[in-house]
Amino acid sequence: MAVDASDFLPERPDDLEALRAAARDCRGCDLWEPATQTVFGEGPHDARMVLVGEVPGDREDREGHPFVGPAGRELDKALEAVGIARSEVYITNAVKHFKFEERGKRRIHQRPDAKQVKACRPWLRAELDAIGPEALVILGATAAKTLFGSTFRLMAQRGQPLESDLAPIVIATIHPSAILRGSDHASRQSQRDLLTEDLRVAAQALAARR
Repeated sequence: MAVDASDFLPERPDDLEALRAAARDCRGCDLWEPATQTVFGEGPHDARMVLVGEVPGDREDREGHPFVGPAGRELDKALEAVGIARSEVYITNAVKHFKFEERGKRRIHQRPDAKQVKACRPWLRAELDAIGPEALVILGATAAKTLFGSTFRLMAQRGQPLESDLAPIVIATIHPSAILRGSDHASRQSQRDLLTEDLRVAAQALAARR
């Protein structure tokens, strides 16, 4: 039995279309079975910036595209605020299948466990290797721990340039869903400001490389 996604990688892991096609049949962990489909990354093959979230949500699972739900709308607003066109970035998730708990007719998002995150890591590394981005923005603690290990502390290290062989510019920030969890307008705006501030750091660093 497969222990991770590496058993499903195509012969040419540097080809994004080949990766996307192969990922549709991934059985590297148990999340594939209840999920509707694999939600792979999307964006230009030559994107200068890659954004990595945590796991698809309900709408992403149904539609098959990353960041198309409420959190995606928050991300779009933040990208627009700092002058980044979504069409120019590659957006993906650390885990490619929706993890959820059914409550009546609703499917409630659940955080993937360490085993599931580890099992899916080969897809993310292959995406990054295929694109070779100049800037990598990590959205949320799950994505950050996928790439930097369990000791990574998001709120202590967010918005700061991180040393990594993944890309010349690496920045971690909150996941846009943190905005949606705010209890009132002030708390939501505070989270929105954090996300925008950190994306601006990445955008400015990327612009300086031209």
